[in-house]
Amino acid sequence: MKPGTHLRREIPEASLRRLPVYYRNLQAMVAAGASQVSCADLARVLGLDPTQVRKDIEMTGIVGKPRVGYPLGELIPWLENFLGWNRPKEAVLAGAGSLGSALLGYEKFRRHGMLIVAAFDTDPEKIGERIHGREVQPLMFLPDFVRQHKTQVGVIATPAETAQSVTNLMVSGGIQAIWNFAPTHIQVPAGIILQNEDLYHSLASLSFKLESKLGVSPVENGTCYAKDN
Repeated sequence: MKPGTHLRREIPEASLRRLPVYYRNLQAMVAAGASQVSCADLARVLGLDPTQVRKDIEMTGIVGKPRVGYPLGELIPWLENFLGWNRPKEAVLAGAGSLGSALLGYEKFRRHGMLIVAAFDTDPEKIGERIHGREVQPLMFLPDFVRQHKTQVGVIATPAETAQSVTNLMVSGGIQAIWNFAPTHIQVPAGIILQNEDLYHSLASLSFKLESKLGVSPVENGTCYAKDN
């Protein structure tokens, strides 16, 4: 079966998040000279359950050979197709501050099928500035740009207090999917895809795990106490 000939099916979010991890490691295997991979091989590298790896990959529709696995020359493009990375999708970005500028400069988005073609902001000092090849435009122009270019994806990198109004602008222009980096919950109409990236959630997890490792007990009366060794 060739990539794209199977029916796209629902896949659990946890499995969907693991597929890019598999993909990166498969590419590393190719770079190291490998031509074939089994689920057991991949699971060993990642410290995962081989059964889980096999289920995740089988959900994409590709079938491997028992005790042999998959030819890397087939599995890698299959995953690219399943994840939509081989079909470029244009995106607009709202919020050209520090985070937005970093997103504009991240070239790997392009390699994985997302092209941020325009940036918008409300800051007069930002408007007209060129950031990684894109001229920052007034935010009010965003809906017309989206309609004119039939853009499907909107990326939000604004402060929390303006994220909802930016969402509304994107939806009014016809955006179908929103990638939200703002540290707040936003509401979208039914049928609009919303993907939240909560950086504070990841930071909280990192901080908690680090303090647990260092033996720092919970805050008591505003003071942290280290556990006795």
